[in-house]
Amino acid sequence: MTLKVYNTLTRSKEEFVPLEEGKAGIYVCGVTVYDICHIGHARSAIVFDIIYRYLKYRGYSTTYVKNFTDVDDKIIERANAEGVDTDTISDTYIRLHNEDMDALGVARPTVAPRATENIKGMIRMVERLMEKGLAYTVDGDVYYSVEGFEGYGKLSGRSLNEMMAGARVDIDEKKRNPYDFVLWKAAKKGEPWWDSPWGRGRPGWHIECSVMSQRHLGETFDIHGGGEDLVFPHHENEIAQSEGASGKPFARYWIHNGFVKINSEKMSKSLGNFFSIKDVLAKYHPEVVRLFMLQNHYRSVVDFSDEGLKEARAAMERIYTTLLSLKEALSVDEDFEKISEKDLSGEDHEFFKKISLLPDRFKEAMDDDFNTARAIGYIFESLRLLNSYLDGSKSKRTPESLFVLDAARFYLKEPGKVLGLFLEDPGEYFRSDRDRELGKRNIDKEEIETLLEERAQARGDRDWARADQIRDTLQSRGIILKDGPDGTTWSIQ
Repeated sequence: MTLKVYNTLTRSKEEFVPLEEGKAGIYVCGVTVYDICHIGHARSAIVFDIIYRYLKYRGYSTTYVKNFTDVDDKIIERANAEGVDTDTISDTYIRLHNEDMDALGVARPTVAPRATENIKGMIRMVERLMEKGLAYTVDGDVYYSVEGFEGYGKLSGRSLNEMMAGARVDIDEKKRNPYDFVLWKAAKKGEPWWDSPWGRGRPGWHIECSVMSQRHLGETFDIHGGGEDLVFPHHENEIAQSEGASGKPFARYWIHNGFVKINSEKMSKSLGNFFSIKDVLAKYHPEVVRLFMLQNHYRSVVDFSDEGLKEARAAMERIYTTLLSLKEALSVDEDFEKISEKDLSGEDHEFFKKISLLPDRFKEAMDDDFNTARAIGYIFESLRLLNSYLDGSKSKRTPESLFVLDAARFYLKEPGKVLGLFLEDPGEYFRSDRDRELGKRNIDKEEIETLLEERAQARGDRDWARADQIRDTLQSRGIILKDGPDGTTWSIQ
């Protein structure tokens, strides 16, 4: 099987052929650290987390670089508003970003550079562009001259002439062309600055990613990623300045994830539909959020809604219910280590043949431009087969059936590792998910346990009226009781 990826640069699917056999380098534009991360950041983080995991799963030694923009107008504005320095703002929101990513189960990148750690490299790149006649200075600012770069517009698919014809850009008298962009900004009062050949100042946004990516991956590398909103102007400008400076191709494959909408509307603080990752994870298990995102192809628009999350939660509950049954089935004291496929027959052999197809089907889906939606469909098919087999073999656990169930557990585990799904112990999953649901409904778990103890005492005293009253009170709050020989258990309706 051959991995194919959709390349924004060529607007087509292409076979992935890395620069160096067996190795892959990927750079993804990270966040500007002036505020907490929202669900749009979560979508991009999960998409590229999966791509990173899958490249490693396919055997590539992968270097994953994802930066932090820690010098920017918004960071400066926030620092001034709060009366602190920009480092304080950046450090705070990098820490909060990392907490969110860890909570989502997103793997840390190989390297997470900060823009302020790479100022010298940015100055060197600007100098090279000046030497090549691709940049010019005005009052301490340095601009890139887009007309000097023949390929400008190739990523977004628009020629410079077409852009100029329909230009709606702010007029800046300093620029020779409205689409020229700043490489270096002259220092202003109240802003951080660094010394440069053009005077004190700070870098422009676009130059930061060019320098950080090339520092860690080389002047030409395999994959550059980010949200589709970055295609123009950010990634277009990265190409212009990187290729203008080096004279070599920049990134060979460009991968962009689609937008997140909230209940069919664009996410916006002004619309009041801005959801932080922390707020969402207070209500939904991280694997529910991952499943919700991954049920859609990464290039599609995701409509983020409570209804969609509830459906994903119900799906995860079905998955973990099956995995709990599988765990219980394999907990019996029966030796199946000496069993092999040649010992199987009938229903055992039939199920084994079907479930063993999952790894290849998973690769087939993921090799087609990381099609997680199709991959998850194959996983659910396997889970339905597993459920049916568990039900059919329940009364006759044999070494052969246990061998097959253990194989099913193994075949499900590998896709789960790549997708970051069903990694928890089933019992732990249900406990943590239940606690989130209680928090969402503002129900105190200790209060439930206290009422259950009181009900058990009432039942022991044969005070059936009080026991029924407690049951009805809990039921009115969505807590369902189930009395059994080993005591009373409860669940959330």
